[in-house]
Amino acid sequence: FLFKGKGKCSLLKHLKFCSLSLPLFFFFFLKGLGWYTVNSAYGDTIIIPCRLDVPQNLMFGKWKYEKPDGSPVFIAFRSSTKKSVQYDDVPEYKDRLSLSENYTLSISNARISDEKRFVCMLVTEDNVFEAPTIVKVFKQPSKPEIVSKALFLETEQLKKLGDCISEDSYPDGNITWYRNGKVLHPLEGAVVIIFKKEMDPVTQLYTMTSTLEYKTTKADIQMPFTCSVTYYGPSGQKTIHSEQAVFDIYYPTEQVTIQVLPPKNAIKEGDNITLKCLGNGNPPPEEFLFYLPGQPEGIRSSNTYTLTDVRRNATGDYKCSLIDKKSMIASTAITVHYLDLSLNPSGEVTRQIGDALPVSCTISASRNATVVWMKDNIRLRSSPSFSSLHYQDAGNYVCETALQEVEGLKKRESLTLIVEGKPQIKMTKKTDPSGLSKTIICHVEGFPKPAIQWTITGSGSVINQTEESPYINGRYYSKIIISPEENVTLTCTAENQLERTVNSLNVSANENREKVNDQAKLIVGIVVGLLLAALVAGVVYWLYMKKSKTASKHVNKDLGNMEENKKLEENNHKTEA
Repeated sequence: FLFKGKGKCSLLKHLKFCSLSLPLFFFFFLKGLGWYTVNSAYGDTIIIPCRLDVPQNLMFGKWKYEKPDGSPVFIAFRSSTKKSVQYDDVPEYKDRLSLSENYTLSISNARISDEKRFVCMLVTEDNVFEAPTIVKVFKQPSKPEIVSKALFLETEQLKKLGDCISEDSYPDGNITWYRNGKVLHPLEGAVVIIFKKEMDPVTQLYTMTSTLEYKTTKADIQMPFTCSVTYYGPSGQKTIHSEQAVFDIYYPTEQVTIQVLPPKNAIKEGDNITLKCLGNGNPPPEEFLFYLPGQPEGIRSSNTYTLTDVRRNATGDYKCSLIDKKSMIASTAITVHYLDLSLNPSGEVTRQIGDALPVSCTISASRNATVVWMKDNIRLRSSPSFSSLHYQDAGNYVCETALQEVEGLKKRESLTLIVEGKPQIKMTKKTDPSGLSKTIICHVEGFPKPAIQWTITGSGSVINQTEESPYINGRYYSKIIISPEENVTLTCTAENQLERTVNSLNVSANENREKVNDQAKLIVGIVVGLLLAALVAGVVYWLYMKKSKTASKHVNKDLGNMEENKKLEENNHKTEA
């Protein structure tokens, strides 16, 4: 009566068994009644003990099972005397049964159809003893898998996310959906779960399928979805979880941004500008409208728009928007940096010494620029200004300016200044400390470099043995060293492309002669002194030799060799001579 009519679940619900399958319900129901139950896993061997004490006058034992209508089906027989076992011809149990001496029945390769009420019967001459056993078979389902997954989910739209399938279960199990590890419960308009189960008529195993329809939001981005199957096995309730599934979430663009490449603080004239418009939707928009300064109509393009060789007049506000929603717009201000330099005068400039030369370097730029002056590759502390030109002012001047924040934006102009002048001569004379020679120097100033020539006035002869200094800042000198025996006049001639200049200097010889006489007297005195010293040395030597002769004579007498003494005297006379 529990299962008849539409309200068949009312009592079960009260007993908290409504979510269970009928076979599982019977299992708990019969267990509650105290009936002996044997649990077995699908494919294992079912071992059913007889649970009866064997009587002494036992004739035989038998096993049977009961059909749904209550009729018995005998499957095994064992005689207590012959110890033989006979198995009835039951097709579904052919070659699967084994009956032991203690009348324990074993059924190999457990099947779902083995879920029956088996009865052990021990028969004596005057009585029949029975012990019923309920057999329950359990099959663990396959690991659940999410299939038929949606390629993407769209926000604010209820859409099928996928199917969770678990197969080959007995009894059937329940499937649960999870979002980021939390159970998903049905919610009208947001979460719809459709569960169904199918039983294979041959294997009697269940396949459970749960379909999830889900209304996603942006919070579901990168969120994992999983499902699980909960089932009952021989040892109780267990759960198996599926692998995670992450879905691509589509959502509309809510904001538009515009980028400028290269970075907009470094754009200079001549650069190419690329405008890039981005929407924060998924998938991002592929086309936009670009608005240029002074142009009210947008230009339709992909997410980039390029301007080439920009000029300073391209400075302004640039915008972009969605094509179908022009109110969603983004803008950015772009400054095209420029730098102009004007040097006056510039190029090669020639001026005369003493002239004034104003120099100006004018800068026009999009922001403050640095200015550096260089002369002959050496940095100057300030800008050059010439109120009266000198030869040392000549050189190569460079005015260089740059915008430090803008890479590559720099300008430079050069001025090559030439300072010309007619030759100017100044002659000096210097007497050597010995008084024997004089150094005459001809200092020359002028540009281009004047050529210097020495001549002796009167004779007109040219002096070629001269020594010149380096030509620096329009100046150099030429010098000669002379020892005149008489008064002479030296002429220095300096000539360049502008003029020929001549200057002369008288050189006296008197001072030189007096000094020469004094030197001659000194030399004579030195020579006489040396001769007297040599004479004294000769006399001293003669006296020494004379004493040596006398000593030699006394020695010869003692030896008695007169002839040798005579020869020695002769030799001594020769020596004296």
